[in-house]
Amino acid sequence: MTIQLGANQYGKAETRLVHVTRGAEAHEIVDLNVSTALSGDLADTHLTGDNAKVLPTDTQKNTVFAFAKEHGVGEIEDFGLKLARHFVGTQEPIHRARVTIEQYGWERIDVDSSPAPHSFQRTGRETRTAMVTVDNSATTDGERAWVVSGLKDLVVLNTTDSEFWGYPKDRYTTLPETHDRVLATAVNAQWRHVDADSDWGKSYDAVRKHLTEAFATTYSLSLQQTLYAMGERVLQHCPEIAEVRLSLPNKHHFVVDMEPFGLRNDNEVFFAADRPYGLIEGTVVQDTAPEPGLAW
Repeated sequence: MTIQLGANQYGKAETRLVHVTRGAEAHEIVDLNVSTALSGDLADTHLTGDNAKVLPTDTQKNTVFAFAKEHGVGEIEDFGLKLARHFVGTQEPIHRARVTIEQYGWERIDVDSSPAPHSFQRTGRETRTAMVTVDNSATTDGERAWVVSGLKDLVVLNTTDSEFWGYPKDRYTTLPETHDRVLATAVNAQWRHVDADSDWGKSYDAVRKHLTEAFATTYSLSLQQTLYAMGERVLQHCPEIAEVRLSLPNKHHFVVDMEPFGLRNDNEVFFAADRPYGLIEGTVVQDTAPEPGLAW
């Protein structure tokens, strides 16, 4: 039997970065959670404990902070590309760097109907995400970069135009068929860009718009059908996107039985259950889209 080291990586997880741009008239704030992961010629540290090729994870954390100061943040995809290219460009043993970023939203507090210049409150919107990978290993033809943008916990709900029926039934099935139900989910989406050069902010706004519009306008016979419609609409309207991955937890809303109270519930009062929940996941991809060459 032969035992050998398999795929491996290491890095600094969840570096919390808040960057304030102090303009003369008003301040701007960016709130990020940044994780880095490096891989390459790192067998020695695993097999012998030799750390000569291991850039400390603390150094990776410090690099995140220093780059925010020296370069600013801007769009999170650009910030991730700068970091990833720095790690593979300055550390010879490192062949691949992956930077994953979450961005939390803030908005200005209004004072007497005017936005305060330096006071903010966290928004209730979704979390914006980005995952950037830069690879310059010997197996690639120069540098290759993949950018995956995304969002998490975008909560949406339709009060009607959703059905669920026609499914298999066995001795354990108790769920009644329905031809009019509440459909709700917290959208978790990632989308891979065709290349690593895009107007990231404009693209994000467009993808978000098409995801929510598809959810709102699809008469749904299943959450799977809605998932496909959402991904399909993004690819139809955003040629810069090669692939969309969606994870949609079904946030169940059950009609409350009000007959014991002598009342009729005409789909007006629901119990919102948080668990257990159905989890619907899928990928929608352009048939002509270039392959990433590397797992997301």
